[in-house]
Amino acid sequence: MKKLSHYDSGGQPRMVDVGAKPETRRTARAHAFVRIAPAVLRKLPSNPKGNPLEIARIAGIAAAKRTSELIPLCHPLMISHAEVEVTLEAKGVRIVASASTTGPTGVEMEALTAASVAALTVYDMTKALDKSIAIQDLYLLEKTGGKSGDFRRKVAARRKGGI
Repeated sequence: MKKLSHYDSGGQPRMVDVGAKPETRRTARAHAFVRIAPAVLRKLPSNPKGNPLEIARIAGIAAAKRTSELIPLCHPLMISHAEVEVTLEAKGVRIVASASTTGPTGVEMEALTAASVAALTVYDMTKALDKSIAIQDLYLLEKTGGKSGDFRRKVAARRKGGI
């Protein structure tokens, strides 16, 4: 059975030493969905705070770059690329975030953080209209590189207009 790498032999949390690991190209993509009522979705273009989708995209990119400041045992990484796609759908907003680097550890947490913060930003930009907005389905879609190899989530076909 594999053991969790963020604990020492005494069971105390620790930052993993990645100093001896080879630098390889690593990528990750993550997903989140913000379920929003149709009446609120129709009001997005006239939001007085600005375009919520564009602001969420920029917030997600900024968050990817600051992941190690938010998640205590994450390593600070030199991210070579971060991107956040924010798509309006019939039942809400779909977010797909990606991050890449060449380094000794992966960028899964950077992609997940980007998707999370982008989703939180959509909520922040629309909460005045509806407090029942739900952030859901935050997960890793795929990652490449590193000792553990590639991973691709098997995602069931989405229903039209939502998840």
